[in-house]
Amino acid sequence: MSNQKRRNFQIEAFKHRVVVDPKYADKTWKILEHAIHEIYNHNASGLSFEELYRNAYNMVLHKFGDKLYSGLVTTMTVHLQEISKSIEAAQGSLFLEELNRKWNDHNKALQMIRDILMYMDRTYIPSTLKTPVHELGMNLWRDNIVHSSKIRTRLLNMLLELVLRERTGEVINRGLTRNLIKMLMDLGCSVYEEDFERPFLEVSSEFYWGESQKFIECCDCGDYLKKAERRLNEEMERVTHYLDAKSEKKIISVVEEEMITNHMMGLIHMENSGLVNMLLDDKFVDLGRMYDLFCRVPNGLLRIREVMTSHIRDTGKQLVSDPERLKDPVEFVQRLLDERDKYDNIITLSFNNDKTFQNALNSSFEYFINLNPRSPEFISLFVDEKLRKGLKGVSEEDVEIILDKVMMLFRYLQEKDVFEKYYKQHLAKRLLSGKTVSDDAERSLIVKLKTECGYQFTSKLEGMFTDMKTSQDTMQGFYASHPQLDDGPTLTVQVLTTGSWPTQPSVTCNLPAEMSTLCEKFRAYYLGTHTGRRLSWQTNMGTADIKAIFGKCQKHELNVSTYQMCVLMLFNNADRLNYKDIEQATEIPASDLKRCLQSMACVKGKNVLRKEPMSKDIWEDDAFFVNDKFTSKFYKVKIGTVVAQKESEPEKQETRQRVEEDRKPQIEAAIVRIMKSRRQLDHNNIIAEVTKQLQLRFLANPTEIKKRIESLIERDFLERDDTDRKLYRYLA
Repeated sequence: MSNQKRRNFQIEAFKHRVVVDPKYADKTWKILEHAIHEIYNHNASGLSFEELYRNAYNMVLHKFGDKLYSGLVTTMTVHLQEISKSIEAAQGSLFLEELNRKWNDHNKALQMIRDILMYMDRTYIPSTLKTPVHELGMNLWRDNIVHSSKIRTRLLNMLLELVLRERTGEVINRGLTRNLIKMLMDLGCSVYEEDFERPFLEVSSEFYWGESQKFIECCDCGDYLKKAERRLNEEMERVTHYLDAKSEKKIISVVEEEMITNHMMGLIHMENSGLVNMLLDDKFVDLGRMYDLFCRVPNGLLRIREVMTSHIRDTGKQLVSDPERLKDPVEFVQRLLDERDKYDNIITLSFNNDKTFQNALNSSFEYFINLNPRSPEFISLFVDEKLRKGLKGVSEEDVEIILDKVMMLFRYLQEKDVFEKYYKQHLAKRLLSGKTVSDDAERSLIVKLKTECGYQFTSKLEGMFTDMKTSQDTMQGFYASHPQLDDGPTLTVQVLTTGSWPTQPSVTCNLPAEMSTLCEKFRAYYLGTHTGRRLSWQTNMGTADIKAIFGKCQKHELNVSTYQMCVLMLFNNADRLNYKDIEQATEIPASDLKRCLQSMACVKGKNVLRKEPMSKDIWEDDAFFVNDKFTSKFYKVKIGTVVAQKESEPEKQETRQRVEEDRKPQIEAAIVRIMKSRRQLDHNNIIAEVTKQLQLRFLANPTEIKKRIESLIERDFLERDDTDRKLYRYLA
C-alpha cells in the first residue's frame, strides 16, 4: 500500500447573499388566505394543494411562522363569526340541523387547512409551544359557536327537549342528536360535562323523581318494578345511541336513586303486593326483578333478606305451634319440607342462588324447628312412615331425594341425640316386624347419618342390621340340627344385642304349650353354641301367624301379635272366657291386654272375638267369645294392636330422662378431652369449648356442663385454682 497523503475537503458557504423580496411574506400569505376562504366557501376543487403546501413551507422556512399562524387564527375567527350568525338565524328544529351541517363543514375545512399547514404543525408549533392547527380549530369553534351567548343555552335546551320527548314516547332524530353530542365530546371532556352532562343529569333526576311519585301512587309493586326496569334499560340504550359511554354509570345512578333507593322500603312493604305477598303467591318473576333491581343499590338485598327472614320465621313459628298441625307428625314434617322446597325454588329461580339468602333460610328453619321440642320425634316418625309404606313403587332416585330432604331437616336439629333415640326405636319396630320397604333405603339413610355425625352416631344402628342377619343364620342352624321340628309350629327368633337395641322392659307372658316347648329347645341350642350369653324373651315385640276356622268352615290366616296369639289360643279349649280368666292364664300386663282385646273385639272388620256387653272400652267384668260370624274377603287378615302413633306423656318423660342420662358421659368426655389438651382453662371458655364440640349431637345446657365439672372435681379429674375459683386445672 502506498502512503498517500490524505486530503481534507471543506464545503464553504454560498458566497452570494440571497435577497428575499420584502413583500414575499404578504404575497404568500395572501395566496394562503385566499385558499382558506375558498375552502370555507366550498370552492377547494380549483386549488393546487401541492403549491399551497410549498408556500406555507417556505413561509415557515423563511421565519414567517408567526405571521402565518396569527393570520390563520384571524381568518378562521372571521369565518366562524359568520357561521355563528347563520346558525343563530335558523328557526325551530332547523337550528340543530344548521349547527350540525356547519360543524361537518368546519371539520372538512379544518382537515384541508391542516394538510396545507402540515410543515408548520410539525416544526413551528412544537418549537413555539403554540396550539396545533386541529386543536386550534376546535377551540375557535367552541369559543365562537358553542359558547356563543345566543347558541349555548339554545343548544342545551333543545338537546334536553329531545331527550324528554324520547322519554315520553316520541320518536326523535337520534342521528342528529348523536352528532351534536359527539361534537361536544370532541370539543373536550369539560365542554361535554359542563354544557350537557351536568344539566342532563339534573333534569333527569327531577324527571324520575316526579315519575316515581306518580308510579308509586297508581301501581302495585310488580308493575312499579317493571317500569323501573324498563327505564333503566332505556337509559342504557340511550347511552349506546348518542351519549358518552362514561355517562352510563352516572345516569343509571340517578335512575336507581330516584326510582329504587328512595322507595325501597315502600316497595317491600307495599300493601297487597309487597315482598311478603310475592313470597306467598310464588311470584318468581317479580321476585327476580326485585332482586335484580335492589342488588344495584346499597343495602337493597339486605332489606329483602331481613323481611324474608322475618316472614319465614313468623310462618314457621305458627306452623310449629299450631295444635291442629301437631296432631299429625307426618303431615307436620311434610309441611316443613314443602315450605323448604318453596323457598329453595325462590332462591334458585329468583335470587340467583344467592348464598346469603340460602344462609338466611337455613338460620330461619333452624330457629323455628327447634321451638318445637318434639321436632326430633316427628322427623323420625316421618322417616318411619316413609320407610314402612310411603316409598313403595318409588324409584331409587326419588327415594334418595326424599332422604336428602330429611337429612336437611335433621341438620337443623339442635338435639340430634333425641332424634337418634326415636329413630332407633322406630327402626327396631320396622326390622322386627319386617315392615321396612327397602333395606337399601334404610342403609342409605344410615350412611347419610354417619357422614353427618360420625361413626359413633350410627354404630348401634348398624349393629341392629348385623343382628338381623346373624339371626337368620342362627335359625338356619337351629332347624338344621332339629329336623324333627319341620312338621309342627314354626318359630323364628331374632337375637338382639342388648347394647344395640332400644332398651325394653323385659315382660314375659305365658306362651301356649306348643310354643313354650319350641322356645326352650331354641334356648338350649343357642346357649349350647354360644358361651357366656344370656337370653331374655321380649314377647311384647313378637308377631305370629295362626290358622283359624270360623262358623261353617270359614278359614282364615290371622297375622297377630304374640300377646294376641296367646289370647286366641286359649279359645281352643274354651268357648267363653271372661277378662279375669284371660289375664290369669296369660299374665299379660293389664294395659297391653286391654289394647290387645280391644283390637280383636271392638274394631270393625277385625273383630274375631265378640264381647259382652258391647262397648268400645274393655272392662274387667267383660266376657269374650269367638265370633263365629266373622268374615273377610281376604284369606290373610292382619289384626293390628290399638296403639297411639305418638308417645304418651309418661313415655315422653321416660325418653327425655334417658336422653339426659346419655348426655352426661358425653359432656364429661368432652370436658376431659379439652382439659387434657389445654391443661388449665377458665369456666366460660370450658362452657364455650364443650358447647362447640357437642353441637353436632345436641345443644349442651351450661347448667348441666357446670354439674359435670363439679362431678369431675369430686372424682379428682379436675381441680379449682386456689386464688381464682373460676379457673380449673387438669389432674393427670
